[in-house]
Amino acid sequence: MINVWSYLEEYKVEKKSIDRAINSVLRSGKLILGPNVNAFEEEFSKWIGGKYSVGVANGTDAIFLALKALDIGKGDEVITVSNTAVPTVSAITASGAEPVFVDINPDTYLMNTSLIESKINKKTKAVIAVHLYGQAVDMDALKKITKKHNLFIIEDCAQSHGAIYKNKITGSIGDISAFSFYPTKILGTYGDGGLCMTNSTKLREKLKRLRFYGMKKTYYSLEQGFNSRLDEIHAAILRVKLKNLNIYIQKRQKIAKYYTENLKDSSYVTPIVAKKNIHAFYVYVVRHLKREKVMKALSENNINVNISYPYPIHSMSGMKNLAKKYDLPHTDKVAKEIFSLPMYPSLKRAQQSLVIKKLKEIEKKL
Repeated sequence: MINVWSYLEEYKVEKKSIDRAINSVLRSGKLILGPNVNAFEEEFSKWIGGKYSVGVANGTDAIFLALKALDIGKGDEVITVSNTAVPTVSAITASGAEPVFVDINPDTYLMNTSLIESKINKKTKAVIAVHLYGQAVDMDALKKITKKHNLFIIEDCAQSHGAIYKNKITGSIGDISAFSFYPTKILGTYGDGGLCMTNSTKLREKLKRLRFYGMKKTYYSLEQGFNSRLDEIHAAILRVKLKNLNIYIQKRQKIAKYYTENLKDSSYVTPIVAKKNIHAFYVYVVRHLKREKVMKALSENNINVNISYPYPIHSMSGMKNLAKKYDLPHTDKVAKEIFSLPMYPSLKRAQQSLVIKKLKEIEKKL
């Protein structure tokens, strides 16, 4: 069986260090917002190239708290894409604001920044740039628009740890960025975890209050806050894994290169990397007009693949009442064709070669 994702092989390599880190936390007597969270926040900021990190409970909370820190809520609109994970949009609606969707670039599947200005009105307060699948939105174009209209940029970096846009790692460019450390992520823990990053001292202090009931030092709420804290055990795990993150990204890029080289003359549409980007390959997404038949045949050969994402947000019954009517032809078309091949650092070359072999055999039978 070849899985689309697995953490077990990495854990075998890192087991001693991770177990030691967990045991250290358990012996310390400090489980919430302690020295490991503080250290991880500093180490991650340094790795990204940003100033301040604030650890939170998960990636959804990271986006939600970013919106609240920017005073975005009821009556406001936030522009983003429908080709994303549900949390991007559920965080907007939880804040009280309304999501407004633009279509994607059909080559990169990323936000088409040329469509943003047509959606801006007096209610618009921010744009959430979703750095999807491991590469970045065109941030130069986005910054030009947001500067002109005095809008905030929130970077959704849940899938882009280590992705580079013009020599800057995603997360260091916008007003606030949001990261997820869900187990499947490029940098993932063994449970939930998230983080906000900002270069603003004022926003850092507000984020720290918001994650802890609106409190600063004493048990006294200064403003409406929430309970969203990265715990010591997950911070300790992330500190161990952060040390190996560059190696893991390089392995992902090597795997992606091999896929691309061996599928370039096939009917499978392989990922296109935008000129200003270095792709980190959270997932390796391909397209095919007969996706369902391909996926079924792969499954019959014990190769698991998945779809990111089969249902655009604007098509979901739980979201339709929150959004206007949308015409997003590229988003709708892509959702019917894309699927992700096995992608994780410990994927063996023999396993990858078998995936490629089966894809080509299936192609001949279609």
